[in-house]
Amino acid sequence: MRAFLLWLSASLCLAAPARAFETTATSAWVYDVASRTVLMEKDADIPLPPASMSKLMTLTMLFEAVRDGRVTMDTTFPVSERAWRMGGSKMFIEPADRPTVEELIKGIIINSGNDACVAVAEGLAGTEEAFARQMNERAAELGLTHTHLTNSSGWPDPGHRMSMEDLGLLADYMIREFPDLYPLFAETEFNYKDRVPSNARNRNPLLAIGTGEWTADGLKTGHTQEAGYGLVGSAIQDGRRVIFVISGLQSDRARATESERLVNWAFREFTMQTLVPAGSTVVEAPVWLGSASRVPLTTEAGVNVLVPAGAQDRVRVEVVYDSPIPAPIAKGDPVGRLVVTVPGSRDAITPLIANTDVPEAGFVGRMRGAVMQLGQRAVAATGI
Repeated sequence: MRAFLLWLSASLCLAAPARAFETTATSAWVYDVASRTVLMEKDADIPLPPASMSKLMTLTMLFEAVRDGRVTMDTTFPVSERAWRMGGSKMFIEPADRPTVEELIKGIIINSGNDACVAVAEGLAGTEEAFARQMNERAAELGLTHTHLTNSSGWPDPGHRMSMEDLGLLADYMIREFPDLYPLFAETEFNYKDRVPSNARNRNPLLAIGTGEWTADGLKTGHTQEAGYGLVGSAIQDGRRVIFVISGLQSDRARATESERLVNWAFREFTMQTLVPAGSTVVEAPVWLGSASRVPLTTEAGVNVLVPAGAQDRVRVEVVYDSPIPAPIAKGDPVGRLVVTVPGSRDAITPLIANTDVPEAGFVGRMRGAVMQLGQRAVAATGI
């Protein structure tokens, strides 16, 4: 086994170390999407009342139904008396209405409509209770281990719980899997049939903030007396996306202030470093009894790491593989690993794969290799 230790250039500019973010939220989770790095967590794995933030699971079920062809954006759903009578935030649909899937999505995202959620639940599963069971099954399949839902809207219930980490992971899933539907989260106004103009604006406070440095494009606010004020948010700066979840704030103003502070911190205190550009060769490894003496090793998609400000010169990159690598080798075969150590973070391990085919050597090549190995053993035995 041979290990190669590579060091990043020490000429990178230095700054103060990244400062920890002290939040007034009772629970929080911050995630850098490109590097798959959790930047901050505070009681993020504790199941808590999610309020309307759990509407993301209802939307996920509806988005998947659209993707799978079970419904289209023009499919209409009936409105039951139960949906019509829902309290709290509403889209203001009535029993005589037949809202489309697109209208219901906007009613949930922008108006936070509890009535819209019930209409979706009944339209997809027959009853809200059956829909809740389906959501729990799907949440488990998605790896949301601290989630149990009893209704479609986030209406207060002792059994209705999600962790902030689960909400963030669900947001990441929605952004990745539904690029055609996700832009609806950035829309700021929807007034179904011009019924209630005062309820027509999206409550996400970051959508109205134009910092010039980053742009927010989702996802969902939440508020109940038990849960406090919360937000599942996402923002982009120069192609880099950060997802965050906060809960337990004391007011909508506190939620807006804390969200903006957190996004600024995430973008300013960490920088993205490209260690291995996509398709580039990391190292050429020796080959045993192959038609070529060396094989180039690469990664599938390049390697990017998130580095705290001031820690650029302390990033360590280690290449590990068995040497020499025995032939035959097929392009794409995993033959080693790249280990990146960033101060304050877990090691990031990326598989190294062969970038070309290396067949076995012919008879002459194998004989030459055997002779060389015997010669090396003889030298070692005589101590020359």
